[in-house]
Amino acid sequence: MSDKRDYYEVLGVSKTATADEIKSAYRKLAMKYHPDRNPGDKVAEEKFKEAAEAYDVLHDAEKRQRYDQFGHQAFQGGAGGGGFGGFGAGGMNMEDIFSAFGDIFGGHGGGGFGGFESMFGGGGRQQRADPNAPRRGDDMTYRLDIDFDEALFGSSRDLELTMPCECDECHGSGAAAGSKRVTCPTCGGRGQVIGGSGFFQVRQTCPRCGGEGMIVEKPCKKCRGTGQVTKPQKIALKIPAGVDNGSRLRLSGKGAGGLRGGPAGDLYVQLVVRDSDLFEREGQDLFIDVPVSPIVAALGGSVDVPTPEGAATLKIPAGTPNGKAFRLRGKGVPSLRGGAAGDLDVRLVFEVPTNLDRKQKAALEEFLKYSSPSTYPKAQSFANKTKVFFSHRDRLKK
Repeated sequence: MSDKRDYYEVLGVSKTATADEIKSAYRKLAMKYHPDRNPGDKVAEEKFKEAAEAYDVLHDAEKRQRYDQFGHQAFQGGAGGGGFGGFGAGGMNMEDIFSAFGDIFGGHGGGGFGGFESMFGGGGRQQRADPNAPRRGDDMTYRLDIDFDEALFGSSRDLELTMPCECDECHGSGAAAGSKRVTCPTCGGRGQVIGGSGFFQVRQTCPRCGGEGMIVEKPCKKCRGTGQVTKPQKIALKIPAGVDNGSRLRLSGKGAGGLRGGPAGDLYVQLVVRDSDLFEREGQDLFIDVPVSPIVAALGGSVDVPTPEGAATLKIPAGTPNGKAFRLRGKGVPSLRGGAAGDLDVRLVFEVPTNLDRKQKAALEEFLKYSSPSTYPKAQSFANKTKVFFSHRDRLKK
């Protein structure tokens, strides 16, 4: 029989605990028993290892299922198979534990103490890129307002932008002629400075060298040591048909210039599409309200509808009601990926005649003279429902 404590008991959680509860319990124990808070305390160190061992099993769904079924024997070559990551076979050293479980505290695992570094001031060594090596320029974003029609049909634009470019005097090094880059005296070349005192220490990017560990001995006068100058540029942009509000176009190599011979970044153009005077848009589908005479709707006829491909004639059956919608397949927005275009939904909206002359009024009055309740079935139904409503009211008020 194993003399190890039950893993749930170690973390102080129930066997039905959720993953978040297990993680929270382990975090509290790790904070409590961390060696930095208990220097030279062997008991605290063992409890720290014990909590890490329990968490290694219980936070993993597969290991937890094996543990629930076979107990500690699941990781001692018994019913459940071999060990797990070294705990069952003699345990990990402290750095292994920090590396394996640093993600609990926001770190990234291997190569030091992960998240414990920032919390407890640990000394994991970080490797930085060579500060003298070529560096790619930053990506840039530019907002461009375009008309609805440009988004629908596509267009071309010439963008006139002022962009950071590599300084042609120092070639992006930031150093004046005859000068060089030297170790930053503020951080001693580490690229970071440590603030705070006692238990809590915070690592921050060095404010003088920006994390590079090097500074320019004598800055270039033209770029003032930045390695970049701003220059106006004219950039051709092709807007494909079918783009939408919020679409982002990428222009490779048109962003900020690189440093020390590095390539330029990319330029991302964020499109803002103005509203249309005719259409509403949802995805690839278009929607339009078309005014029509109630007389045409009553007798039947046709109406011309604008579409991206030109005018389309829509047949209106006799007796068409106000608000009736018709769908024109494939008459919507073209696909950016070469597929089928969207649809165009047409809604008929009755326009009541106005500015009538004497003959027009007389004609309508003649029409009304020959109209009957059956001419307006909806109005007749409404009148009947109104009578029932008032009948109920009068009966209930008695």
